[in-house]
Amino acid sequence: MTAMSETTPAPLPIADLVRQVRQTREYRKLTDAIPYTRYMGIGVENLAGEMLCRMAYSPKLIGNSLLPALHGGTLGALLESAAIFELLLQTDTERVPKVISLTVDFLRSGKPQDTFAKALITRQGRRVANVRVEAWQDDRTRPIASAHALFLLAEP
Repeated sequence: MTAMSETTPAPLPIADLVRQVRQTREYRKLTDAIPYTRYMGIGVENLAGEMLCRMAYSPKLIGNSLLPALHGGTLGALLESAAIFELLLQTDTERVPKVISLTVDFLRSGKPQDTFAKALITRQGRRVANVRVEAWQDDRTRPIASAHALFLLAEP
């Protein structure tokens, strides 16, 4: 039996992978390297020159099968992921930001279809950053959820 290192290349450390994706804009390399985003169907895309996150619809994302409506936890995961990807790809941080607080406002039911999210860094210091995120489906002017998040970028 051959050793794993002989058959599969070792994954890049996250800092190296983030630097590479910042240069190449091959976002899928980053999202595919994270098992949770792969499972949730969350990816980063450049749509019309804008970096957005998309959570591809899958029946496993449904929380209320009577409506049907997306589970609130899946929307929270999309919002948090969008904020983290925005910080990783738009700042010079070398490590994955840690969530200090995340407040989600659920505005309307999420339909069983793809959902998009856009994050905006509202304030960034040396150690912490504030991020605002909105998620929508058909109409960007009618968000289904929004979030305010505070992240630790660097240890003191």
